[in-house]
Amino acid sequence: MAALDGKRIGFIGAGAMATAMIKGLINNGVAPARISAADPWEGARTAAAALGLVVGENADVAANSDVIVLAVKPDVVPSALASIAPRLAGKTVVSIAAGVTLATIEAAAGPGARCVRTMPNTPCLVGEAAVGVARGSKATADDVAVATALFSGTVVEVPEKHLNAVTALSGSGPAYIFVMIEALADAGVRAGLPRATALKLAAQTVKGAAAMQLETGTHPGVLKDQVCSPGGTTIAGVAALEATGFRAAAHAAVAAAKARADEMSAGGK
Repeated sequence: MAALDGKRIGFIGAGAMATAMIKGLINNGVAPARISAADPWEGARTAAAALGLVVGENADVAANSDVIVLAVKPDVVPSALASIAPRLAGKTVVSIAAGVTLATIEAAAGPGARCVRTMPNTPCLVGEAAVGVARGSKATADDVAVATALFSGTVVEVPEKHLNAVTALSGSGPAYIFVMIEALADAGVRAGLPRATALKLAAQTVKGAAAMQLETGTHPGVLKDQVCSPGGTTIAGVAALEATGFRAAAHAAVAAAKARADEMSAGGK
């Protein structure tokens, strides 16, 4: 959080993802009085005020902030930035809008803004985000540090050309994992477990396996082999996964999402 010391942070858009980021900042010691927000929806403004934020119009938030987080729908980004561009010179602008390129962001924000594009995912809502960050032409290492400090979880800097791959893997990835959890739970029910028990065990198994890989740094193939005893139940299950195309399905999902992200970035709808 040192990168944010003394900085005033303004959110243009105060929806679910922005609110998750704001709550994370507050939980990590950023005073609510240093955070402001603007949103056209009264419910979002009321929720922001309840957190102790300064609530105002886009222009006020931009004028009174050192860091501006753009948390609006992708199709609104150009107009939202253009309306506050005169107030962005010398400031860090962080976009969380999916598919909106740095070229588009920089053109709308004006020549004095230092822009960073990010791709978070929905586990941001529970402080476990996986985020890709790409710096714009004028952004510095300090700006990247500021963008990184806005999130709770894992943040990696990548060239912008890789952000659509980040979108396909970690941006869309929670949905793939939810499908897997649901499928495992269904299988547990088929095997005789009560639904609630099966779901709890399936979700915790995914959480525990992920934590084990992250904490040890051990290759997942090695961890898999450690569970598979010769002629045992696990290797029988793994063989069934391989026979029914589990790996191929994962590859196909990421490839399809990447192709769609590329299409959106190119101006497709």
